[in-house]
Amino acid sequence: MMHPDTEVRFINEVIGYGVVAKKFIPKGTITWVQDPLDRVFTGGEVERMHPRIQEQVDKYSFRNNKGEYVLCWDLAKYVNHSFNANCLSSAYDFEVAVRDIQPGEQLTDDYGYLNISEPFKAVDEGTGRDTVYPDDLLKYHEEWDRQLQDAFENFEQVEQPLKQLISSNVLEKLKTKLSQNEPLDSILNLYYREK
Repeated sequence: MMHPDTEVRFINEVIGYGVVAKKFIPKGTITWVQDPLDRVFTGGEVERMHPRIQEQVDKYSFRNNKGEYVLCWDLAKYVNHSFNANCLSSAYDFEVAVRDIQPGEQLTDDYGYLNISEPFKAVDEGTGRDTVYPDDLLKYHEEWDRQLQDAFENFEQVEQPLKQLISSNVLEKLKTKLSQNEPLDSILNLYYREK
């Protein structure tokens, strides 16, 4: 489920639609949580689907660390890629804002941690990257871990409208790690190794 202060808007002819903040979303805020309405399909289930349905699953889903396809039921499926993403997925089945997100600004992910199957060219944003690769998570996880660790310093101080959707076990684990200044579980835990 996406943060309630977001909506889908048309971005431009190249990008199409995207998810935009309706209000200020501070760094450290949970921006998305995987919830029970999100559909999770095995690779075998996707292979048995009609080719047109497969195209939609491929376009709007991401793969988790088990290789399953997660198809979000709400506007989360419209979150676009950016090499300078303002949201990052954590090892805890939710994403956080890794910097302040202003009203009217798109919420973006780096698709490099979404276990894509094939590389693709993306808009060059001057970051030194112009292609997303299936193994980007192996290359950039330390940088992303640093961004997440920094964002989680604000986790207890900012309003968290999606917090009630996170299991108490995960919240307790996070609280312990944060209070004891322990490193969070690495985003590398999201990586799916093709067999």
